[in-house]
Amino acid sequence: MKVTAAQNDRIAKMSFASVYPHYITKVEKKGRTKAELLEVIEWLTAYTEADLEKLVAAKASFEEFFAKAQLNPNAKLITGVICGYRVEEIEYPLTQQVRYLDKLVDELAKGKKMEKILRTS
Repeated sequence: MKVTAAQNDRIAKMSFASVYPHYITKVEKKGRTKAELLEVIEWLTAYTEADLEKLVAAKASFEEFFAKAQLNPNAKLITGVICGYRVEEIEYPLTQQVRYLDKLVDELAKGKKMEKILRTS
C-alpha cells in the first residue's frame, strides 16, 4: 500500500490529544496500565508524563509532537504491519513515526512482554 500526500498531511495535522485517550482505553481494556503506556511513549519519544500532559493541554498536532521528540535510536527496530502498512517501508518520516507509536501501543495491548516492545532483547 502506498501512503498518499493527503494521508501524510491528515496525520501531521491530527491532534495527539484526540488520540491519546484512545491509546489509554485500548491498553486498559486489554489489562495493561496507563503507566505501561507512558513507559512505551517515553521509550520512543523521551517525553515524561508531565511533557505529555503539556502536549495534550496544548492540543499539539502529531507534527508538533514528533518535532519536539527525541526519537529512540532503536525505533528503526520496530517492524510489522499497522493499519495495513509495513512500518519499516513507510517513506514519509512523520507518518512512519506515528505508525511506530501505533505499533508499540498495539503490541502493548496484545500482551507482548515489555522488553520485547522496547526492543531490549
